[in-house]
This record gives sequence, C-alpha cells and structure tokens, in this order.
Amino acid sequence: MMFTKAKNIDTTFRQFRLFCFLITCCSSAITCFTIYRSISVESSRNETVLILPTGKVVEAVTTDRKENLSAEIRDHIRTFHEYFFWLEPDDRLIQSRISRALYLADGSAKREYENLKESGFYTNIISGNVTQRITIDSIQVSNNGYPYTFRCFARLEITRPTTVALRNLVTEGRLREVKRSNLNSHGFLIENWSVTENRDISVKQR
Repeated sequence: MMFTKAKNIDTTFRQFRLFCFLITCCSSAITCFTIYRSISVESSRNETVLILPTGKVVEAVTTDRKENLSAEIRDHIRTFHEYFFWLEPDDRLIQSRISRALYLADGSAKREYENLKESGFYTNIISGNVTQRITIDSIQVSNNGYPYTFRCFARLEITRPTTVALRNLVTEGRLREVKRSNLNSHGFLIENWSVTENRDISVKQR
C-alpha cells in the first residue's frame, strides 16, 4: 500500500515537472517572439519618414545608399546641367541658377562659367531676349571604380526672337562623394567637368 502511494506521488511529481517545463518553454518562446517583433517594428518605424511636400503627408522609406547609387549619381548630374544650362533673359534668375549649379561642382564648372561670362554669353542672353532649354538624352556612368566617371548627352534648344536653334551637347567629368547638405542633397561633387561637344544640329526660322 505504501509502495503504491509512493509510486503515485512520484508519477504525479514527474507529470507536474513536465507540465512546468512545458509552461516554461512556451513562456520563453512567447517572450522571445514578442521581443523579436518589437525590434522589427521599431526598426521598420525608424526607416519610415513622413514628409509634407505640398501640405500632404507622404511616407518615405530610407534605404542603403548602395541600392540607389546609380540613380542618385544620374540625378545629381541631371540637376547640375539643368541649373547650368536652363537660362532665361533675367540676370537675377541666371545668377540664382548658376549659384545652385556651382554648389554641385568644383572649380572646373566655375571656370566654364567665368569664360562664358567674359565672352558676353550671358549679356547676349539678356539683351537678345534669348531662352535656352536643355533636354538630357542619356547619362553614362561608370561606378565600378572611385571616383565615378560620367558622360552626359543632351540637346540645347535656343529660342531667339527670329530663330530656334537646336544644339548637340556632350559633357564629361567625374564625381566625388561629399557630405550632404541643403544645397547638395545627393552628396556628390562634380570634378574635372568639361564640355566636349557643343554644335548646331539645326536652325529654324520662327
């Protein structure tokens, strides 16, 4: 009789110990899962930014720069060329756009600007009521090595009071990474920039 009671107690103790072990395992698993999900949600939240471009809330997600390197390089080059070559017969507007362009490039762009200025190019734009537009056809970028090299192929449309001229424009240079700023959002600096081709394609009467 005593032996049977001892056996029942031992069996009950083993069952209780197994039950406690299972409860502990389940609790640990739930705790680990909760911690993992909390970290994942917090990490995802940190990668999400809300911006207000036009008074409307827009969600933006941060990514590794390497994922968008080519796109950022091309947009930097495109932005620089649009600031530098998109001109109106307005001195203040020209100065504003050139100033923005020069924040995106080194002294090579400033030298090109000074050469154009000394030749009377901007004076002729203003006095002749000339409008110049640029269309980027393609941008070739080699980002295998550093600094990155590029060639930009574009067209200039120059509208004068009596004619519209279309010119072929090719430029080249390289890019160095710098600190991002409000005036240089991509964090690149164009170096050794030069115009390798700038010739008329056609001239039409208005």
